[in-house]
Amino acid sequence: MTPRISDLPALRARHPEAVAEAAARRTRRPLLGDSGRLMIIAADHPARGALAVGDRRLAMANRLDLLERLVLALSRPGVDGVLGTADILEDLLLLGALDGKVVMGSMNRGGIAGASFEMDDRFTGHRPEDLARLRFDAGKLLLRIDYSDPGSLTTLESTARAIDAMAALGLPVFVEPFLSRRIDGAVTNDLSAEAVTKSVAIASGLGGTSAYTWLKLPVTDNPDAMARVCETSTLPTVLLGGDIGRTVQDQEAAYEKWRKALRLPTVHGLVVGRSLLYPADGDVVAAVDTAVGLL
Repeated sequence: MTPRISDLPALRARHPEAVAEAAARRTRRPLLGDSGRLMIIAADHPARGALAVGDRRLAMANRLDLLERLVLALSRPGVDGVLGTADILEDLLLLGALDGKVVMGSMNRGGIAGASFEMDDRFTGHRPEDLARLRFDAGKLLLRIDYSDPGSLTTLESTARAIDAMAALGLPVFVEPFLSRRIDGAVTNDLSAEAVTKSVAIASGLGGTSAYTWLKLPVTDNPDAMARVCETSTLPTVLLGGDIGRTVQDQEAAYEKWRKALRLPTVHGLVVGRSLLYPADGDVVAAVDTAVGLL
């Protein structure tokens, strides 16, 4: 019998082995289906302490509410899968919400939002061997590079070794690169076309093979420049949603940017989280269905 969301605390306390059992019986699918497109719901923000949506600082803090939103989003036609950390993905496993879905584990979450060590983004989430053991389908890592921070070299090296380890297991890894810097103490990602182009060039060359590497890219400040950005690599790419604002007008503008970028030959889909799970008008179904329609 499939548990209810409210049953999870007791189930986890009494039967921790249920996670491995659910992972073993989960039905799997190819990464890309017949459409060649991917629609992934992202839910790995909480593990970085990033709980805010717009001006609501703790919007993602209620786990039962987040799980309800995720289960609803995953039930919609055209949604291929989910990106999350171990705790969230295992909740969804126990709920039976991941059958026939692409399951993408988040690998480095050590760069806690707002911390002095935010740029030291260690691999504190899924290891490649964890993803293989749980029969998950892919991994995702964040690569932020600060030209003024010597520690970025360590980040580059650890990212390259993670790419190697994923390739050795035959698991795709989605690399999300940014050129970043601190402005008044806050880490800021540069979304100019030149910066995103450089980040693509750097990320594409990491590791001993790129055979299993995908890119997860933001749409540039100037959407018309996105075509030139995507000419920097032949690696398959998905677009990330990011925080698109809290008004319906903000959402419509973001949808139009995504629509244009999805026409590019290397772009295969979307990975979007907060803007679909916590839309401005509160209608998760409409937000998810609209994003699927863009594909």
